[in-house]
Amino acid sequence: MTRGALLVAGTTSDAGKSILTTGLCRAFARRGLRVAPFKSQNMSNNSMVCADGAEIGRAQWVQALAARAEPEAAMNPVLLKPGGDRRSHVVVMGQPAGEISSRDFVDGRRHLARSAYDAFDDLASRYDVVVAEGAGSPTEINLRESDYVNMGLARHASIPTVVVGDIDRGGVFAAMFGTVALLEPADQALIAGFVVNKFRGDASLLTPGLDQLEALTGRRVFGVLPWNPHLWLDSEDALDLEGRRTPVGAAAMKVAVIRLPRVSNFTDVDALGIEPGLDVVFVSDPRAMADADLVVLPGTRATISDLAWLRSRGLDRAILDHAGAGKPMLGICGGFQMLGRRIADPDGVEGETGAVVDGLGLLDVTTTFAREKALRLPTGSALGAATTGYEIHHGRITRGSDEEFLGGARNDAVFGTMWHGSLEGDDFRRALLGEVAAVSGRTWTSSDVSFSEQRERRLDLLGDLVEEHLDVEALIDLVDRGAPADLSILPPGTGR
Repeated sequence: MTRGALLVAGTTSDAGKSILTTGLCRAFARRGLRVAPFKSQNMSNNSMVCADGAEIGRAQWVQALAARAEPEAAMNPVLLKPGGDRRSHVVVMGQPAGEISSRDFVDGRRHLARSAYDAFDDLASRYDVVVAEGAGSPTEINLRESDYVNMGLARHASIPTVVVGDIDRGGVFAAMFGTVALLEPADQALIAGFVVNKFRGDASLLTPGLDQLEALTGRRVFGVLPWNPHLWLDSEDALDLEGRRTPVGAAAMKVAVIRLPRVSNFTDVDALGIEPGLDVVFVSDPRAMADADLVVLPGTRATISDLAWLRSRGLDRAILDHAGAGKPMLGICGGFQMLGRRIADPDGVEGETGAVVDGLGLLDVTTTFAREKALRLPTGSALGAATTGYEIHHGRITRGSDEEFLGGARNDAVFGTMWHGSLEGDDFRRALLGEVAAVSGRTWTSSDVSFSEQRERRLDLLGDLVEEHLDVEALIDLVDRGAPADLSILPPGTGR
């Protein structure tokens, strides 16, 4: 039976909305509830293909795994994929739907609200609980009129809302109070309480502040989540790339991942991060590549402009020197296309109509961008190991004399694939690392770590933390009953 919904808003971007939403999905699912994650609009170049061929944000795909639900388009009905500083490609209900520019960001997305609300209503009719994640802050008052992700969604379905704040940033009490106070009364009436995220130390030290926050706002604090170094979940954006480095011994093989300005699906290298004996670093300077055993050129939402960026920084020469020394190179999707001979964009899919540029020439491949996006879940094998992946691209490749490699091409130690996610295949990942070690003359002992098991353990850990440190029963009661009717309205919202 449908019970209701909960909206997780945040004092800021990256306050912990995705983490809390994921943890609640797992905690609620453990209680036998049929749970669906939801985010009206996601702005991210990290996305995933569902079984039905729909493209959604990677965070919502992982949240569906936490909820033990089948990922689907309705869980992220609007996905904006930045293609430059001033425009984004729009995906509606899993399929491409044109573009939107910064100039018409407010007016140009009003029509998207209907798709989002319809998707939410559909999920709410089929699941016991919908746990919705907001975006940014609900108190972006300059955008409130066109908002359908935060309080616009909450008002649409009378969804009780909790606000999460990152205490590691400082100023969390002021941010929580201000988040409520700047909202208009009808929005404030749905803010039911708070969750503190990333606390380090003795939680009893927070008690005076939490008590005052509750007294001043008339809203309860549902708990304090501790900082935990093992909560390494698939991320929405590239802001935390540096945090993905895991300290290892000096004898480790080094993997240098080039940090492109418009990097997409950088979660491709997450599976490398779980391997003992690997030092995975993100680099944007040629000098940082000098001692790398493997260089990875990841996907990008702007292949031609990111290739120009490579050249402007001398990274192209560093890549050619690395490959020229016989060292292994892996290109994924857009990164693979850069390794080819030529890239053409006759219809201006990425920007300039008719653009043609030379690639790095390491693979006998040409790429032509087409308007229609390819969305697939391929299966296959390479290096004697089976693996799977997912394809999200406009590029159509023509392979010359090089051998086929997971939808791409291989020439000696230069590998290129159109498949995102192939490194999550444990056997294939080990086979590739074995090749890297052999070519680099390094000693490599194959591990028995499983990426899928590691992810499931992280989801369980997050569920455990939520159950231990939050009042989950009170949150379920909030879902059932809605926001309390007697919540205080704080100034200056009282005067609006």
